[in-house]
Amino acid sequence: MTVESALKPFRVLAYVVGVMLLVLTVCIVLRYGFGIEGPSKVVSPIHGFLYMLYLVAAMNLGMKARWSWQYILGVMLAGTVPLLSFVFERKVTRRVETEAAAATATA
Repeated sequence: MTVESALKPFRVLAYVVGVMLLVLTVCIVLRYGFGIEGPSKVVSPIHGFLYMLYLVAAMNLGMKARWSWQYILGVMLAGTVPLLSFVFERKVTRRVETEAAAATATA
């Protein structure tokens, strides 16, 4: 599996985790602001499972791209802040595409 092939699962999971985190944020407001507990009981475990998949995808991509541990950790933590996973998905995609273009230009 190459860096480019590891990018697609990361991108998909970054979007899915970002959307689920936004949904979870609304559910938490409903739970603690309005006393409606049902949605958060369903969404929380789903988001947790998807976030674990996101961590695996980010680690896989980072190891294949030979990023520093600090950068990999930053990408992994981006899934914990609402909307930040969308920003990092774009930055990571640009970085991988730039590195791939540079590698093919020198080869």
